Amino acid sequence: MTNVQEEARVPGGSLSGPAALTATELIDRYASGELSPVTATEAVLDRIAEVDPRVNAYCLVDRDAALAQAEQSAERWRRGQPQGLVDGVPTSIKDLFLTRGWPTLRGSLSIAAEQAWDADAPCVARLREQGAVFVGKTTTPEFGWKGVTDNPLTGVTRNPWDPSRTSGGSSGGSAAAVAAGMGPLSVGTDGGGSVRIPAAFCGVFGMKPTYGRIPLFPASPFGTLAHAGPMTRTVADAALLMDVVCGADSRDWSGLALPEGSFRAALEADSLAGLRIAYAPTLADAEVDPQIAARVARVAKLLAGLGAEVLEAAPEFEDPVEAYHTLWFTGAAKVVEHLGPEQRARLDPGLQEIVAEGAEKSALDYLGAVDTRMALGVLMGAFHETYDLLLTPAVPCTAFAAGVEFPEGSGLARWTGWTPFSYPFNLTQQPAASVPCGTTDEGLPVGAQLVAARHGDALVLRAAHLLQQELLREGVVSTDPVG
Repeated sequence: MTNVQEEARVPGGSLSGPAALTATELIDRYASGELSPVTATEAVLDRIAEVDPRVNAYCLVDRDAALAQAEQSAERWRRGQPQGLVDGVPTSIKDLFLTRGWPTLRGSLSIAAEQAWDADAPCVARLREQGAVFVGKTTTPEFGWKGVTDNPLTGVTRNPWDPSRTSGGSSGGSAAAVAAGMGPLSVGTDGGGSVRIPAAFCGVFGMKPTYGRIPLFPASPFGTLAHAGPMTRTVADAALLMDVVCGADSRDWSGLALPEGSFRAALEADSLAGLRIAYAPTLADAEVDPQIAARVARVAKLLAGLGAEVLEAAPEFEDPVEAYHTLWFTGAAKVVEHLGPEQRARLDPGLQEIVAEGAEKSALDYLGAVDTRMALGVLMGAFHETYDLLLTPAVPCTAFAAGVEFPEGSGLARWTGWTPFSYPFNLTQQPAASVPCGTTDEGLPVGAQLVAARHGDALVLRAAHLLQQELLREGVVSTDPVG
């Protein structure tokens, strides 16, 4: 990394102390008595105060509430009676999830903060039940509509690797917070790549589980494209978080029951022997930055070294972007249908554009997109009868300038033009994750995407964990916070 890029990083130098620890490390230290949840929470809050003015990952931080929760957690640990798997771990929640006692404004000027906020989304309820310390809520583009994070309410969220660049989106606040040591656990949403895109741009691990694996309430207006997913610096932390937030909730009729065994147990395997992995340098002829292509090609070799049979192969489908647009844009129109003209005029201009497009779609247009979606699901089901996993780049480009929807000079019209590897697997509801796999010569993170058949969440975590451990051993990546 050049001196210019070093100067562009978030100030603060090398981070040490409790804010640098993963959730798994924090729990170990709480159990041994070496560290208190209060000390850890104070360190994370201090880190937020230091770094977030430059990054803008949080739209709400509640120091008093977080410290009160941390005190309660510390007392439970002193008694040797932790409340759950994440008792005392500083955690952030994307501002699309209902969180009791805090407003959920979704990055929009159209939602009144002064109202009763007396319900938790299912994932938030599970985290609360298991003792997580909520430090705040993370930023989102308005209603989570695009693949970068800026909104009319809180402005632009920036990348902690280089604050002149985007953090990605729509879970860009969560990715930036985790990457910069502003809390080791966060929960994001992914309707077209919104966990995996910012994970790749910010150099963290992000996973979109099988649809329904993490229940949702209220249901997303974007329908069954929208998933919830963990965002962490390590795969081990993501597996821990999955063990907390997965499982049925009566408020989500499409939610899945918790599978047998824990996701953490899936990480105990020591090889990928017996697996067949398809390595696709691209999908549907999408162009990929040569440096990203080289990093992902190296991942293919590492996976082979871990015992898998890796073959260059790709599912043969045409870009389903038009079908995705029909489903996504009509969802956007549904989001704002109750707003009057004055409120609509205050929406993100890009959101206004897709709302107008979505409102023009007919029921037949929508059902035609559903047909395309189902056909893609059948194709991918057949593909996974031959291959256990699919490896692709997570995003074909690195983080570009903050505050714009697509790279300047790209000729693109929407964020979907630079995310061809993510939204197809929202259409098919498959589990997919972005694993940090190095940096470019400019020092910008690169993510490799691993995709499995529906319900193959544990397999994605297993392969991602072994890959991350190998990359750590070789010094290609680090799980230390940026800064």
